[in-house]
Amino acid sequence: MLVMTRWLDPDEQRTWRAFLTASRALMDTLDRELQRDAGMPHAYYEILVRLSEAPGRRLRMSELAESSGSSRSRLSHAVARLEAAGWVRREDCPTDRRGQIAHLTDDGFAKLAAAAPGHVEGVRRHLFDPLDADQVAQLRRISEVLAERLRSA
Repeated sequence: MLVMTRWLDPDEQRTWRAFLTASRALMDTLDRELQRDAGMPHAYYEILVRLSEAPGRRLRMSELAESSGSSRSRLSHAVARLEAAGWVRREDCPTDRRGQIAHLTDDGFAKLAAAAPGHVEGVRRHLFDPLDADQVAQLRRISEVLAERLRSA
């Protein structure tokens, strides 16, 4: 069976390239700012945020990997670094001998609380300030559609 490729038309190609360039530049900029201001990459910040929002500031490692969009091996490496910094502690899961739970420590919560204002300001400055209210609403709707489609794929 021969499958026909649905090539992008010129407008779609420009849109794709603009989206790719903007999303990479935004994430690179936020990552650089977090590194400079808080001494951590964006991936570590995201892990701390997910743990801070979890009941008891604890999540199973598998749930943390899924919620942070990370592979289990990448997450395990990141959590090891966060443990070394004293920001996260791993505990054995009481209901599953194979599972582990990541727990955000008080020091980790304090580090997150110190990093959050600068990061939020960066998100506001680089993402929201250049857009008007209608564009923000459009971006949210588009992002929700894409996220849902990709989750179900």
